[in-house]
Amino acid sequence: MTTLLTNIGELTTNAPGAGPSAGAGTPGSGDPVGTLHEAAVLIDGDRIAWVGAAADAPPADEIVDAAGRAVIPGFVDSHSHLVFGGDRAVEFEERMAGRKYAAGGIRSTVAATRAATDDELRARVRGFLDEMLAQGTTTVEIKSGYGLSVADEERLVRLAAEVTPEVTFLGAHVVPAEYADRGDEYVDLVIGPMLDACAPHARWIDVFCETGAFTVAQSRRVLEAGIARGLAPRVHASQLGPGEGVALAVELGAASVDHGTYLTDEDVALLAASDTVLTLLPGVEFSTRQPYPDARRLIDAGVTVALACDTNPGSSFTSSMPFCIAVAVRDMGMTPAEAVWAATAGGARALRRDDIGIIAPGARADLVLLDAPTRIHLAYRPGVPLVARVWKDGVAV
Repeated sequence: MTTLLTNIGELTTNAPGAGPSAGAGTPGSGDPVGTLHEAAVLIDGDRIAWVGAAADAPPADEIVDAAGRAVIPGFVDSHSHLVFGGDRAVEFEERMAGRKYAAGGIRSTVAATRAATDDELRARVRGFLDEMLAQGTTTVEIKSGYGLSVADEERLVRLAAEVTPEVTFLGAHVVPAEYADRGDEYVDLVIGPMLDACAPHARWIDVFCETGAFTVAQSRRVLEAGIARGLAPRVHASQLGPGEGVALAVELGAASVDHGTYLTDEDVALLAASDTVLTLLPGVEFSTRQPYPDARRLIDAGVTVALACDTNPGSSFTSSMPFCIAVAVRDMGMTPAEAVWAATAGGARALRRDDIGIIAPGARADLVLLDAPTRIHLAYRPGVPLVARVWKDGVAV
C-alpha cells in the first residue's frame, strides 16, 4: 500500500540537500530544516519511499491532498517519565506562590507509584502516549525512576518496554527515604541487583547528577556499571545549579545530557567539541520558574540542541512538544526552524537514531500535517491545536 501526500505548501525534511531551497540540515545554517515548497512525499508501508516536487510525484494507491499546508517530521520526545502514580498539583501551586523547586519532591511520587498496580500504571502510560500522538509526537523515550526498589524499578522499565524501544533505567533518580543518609549503599543496590533486574528491559542508563540527588563520584559508578552491562549513558545535570555533570557526560560519551539550565563556559565548550547532545526542557523552567537556558548561546557555540517535554508530575507536567517549541522561541532565543529541528532531528540525535526525525527515503514514515501554512505557526499560535493529521509508521492515526 502506497500513500502520496501531495500539494504540501512547506515541507520540513531535516535532510541535507533536500532540494534547491534546502539548507545544510544542521542548526545554525540559513535553513536548518531542509525546506521544500510545493512538495510531495510517497509512503510505502512503514517507510518513506520518495520525496520531491509535487509536479514530479510518482503514482500511489492513495492520494492525500495537503491543500497547501505544512508537513513536518513527527516529534521525537527524547526525555520523559511517563510511568508514575499520583499527582503533585499542590506542589505546583506552592511554587507559583514562591516556594523553590527541589529534587526531594520526587519521593512523594515514588510512594504513589509503588502503591499503583501494573494495570493502573499501564493505562496511564497509554493515555499519555495517546495525548502525545494527538500533538504530533511519534517517538518517545521513557525513563523509570519512580520505583527506587528492585521490584518496582523492574516493573517500570518492563511496562515502558511494552510501548517503546527507547527505555531508560533511572534507578539513580534520588535516594529513597529508606536509604536516607546512606547514598553510597543505595548506589550499591542500583548497580547490583537493580541493574541486574532492569538491564534486560532497557537500552539506556541515566543518573540525576545534582545537589540533592547523586554526587559526581556516585554518578560515575552508576554510569560505568550500566555501560559494562551494555546500556548507553544519558545524564541529568546542571538543572539546579552548575556542577560537574556535563563534564562527566562528555567524558563517558553520553548520548545526551539533559536540563543544562546552569552551564559554565567550559561546559559549553566541552559540549560543542563532543557528540553529546544537550537536551533542553523548557517545560521545566516554565513550571519551576527557574531561568530559561540561553539556546542562542549554545547553538552559536556549535552545541547540538534537542528539545523534549520531560513529562513528569513534579517539574514539567506537559506532554506538548508544540508548547515547548513556542517557549523555546519566545524565551530561549531559538528561531522557529531551529526549535522544530531540535524537537525532531535533535531528539533523534539524542537517541542516536537516523531513521526518525527526518523526511527522506528510507526513514520511518512518521509525519505530521499541520493545519497551518508554515511551521512558524507552532510558535506564532501557541496553545492552538494545529496538528491536523499524524502518520506513525506509515499509518494515519
